[in-house]
Amino acid sequence: MDSEQRRRYQIAMVSTYSPDTSVLDHLVMPDGTEQSHGSDILTLLNTGKVFIVNSRKRNGLILYKRYHAEFAGPGAAVGGEYDCDCQSVLPIGNLSLLNAESYEERQKAYLIRRQWIRLIKQITENPVPQQRVQKILDQFEQYFPPETVARIPDVTFALLVGVLPQTVGVVRRLGSELDSRFNY
Repeated sequence: MDSEQRRRYQIAMVSTYSPDTSVLDHLVMPDGTEQSHGSDILTLLNTGKVFIVNSRKRNGLILYKRYHAEFAGPGAAVGGEYDCDCQSVLPIGNLSLLNAESYEERQKAYLIRRQWIRLIKQITENPVPQQRVQKILDQFEQYFPPETVARIPDVTFALLVGVLPQTVGVVRRLGSELDSRFNY
């Protein structure tokens, strides 16, 4: 497959799953107004401004990049130049974005974003794909209600931890049965 076809496949894969999917209860904009599910968060992020995922709520934002996805949890910075390559987003929970007013707020939010990235990196360092999936599912289920996690598409978890979406589907269906098979 040549690189142009591969690029089109990647874009199609992301756009097929994320725009029509919402795991969002409601969105609170930086000015305090609530928006509906149809709000274009990506347009907001592409303004070049830096926002902070509200650390006082159980919420987050999955940012789909060209070949992977990143999770920005509570307290993390989103937008600005850091996410200029973001192709789509998936809000999780009651997403609330705050304006990053000062330099200190932005610095702290970028440090928190790095912590979220490091958490996912630790999960992806596991060489067994099924264990990576189980670990990311466990992490999300510790923080979000199970029904919220169940609505997140397989492809999203796959892009977060570098596995095929089919692997996520198998782990979700078989769950703990796989633990005994792949526990090395």
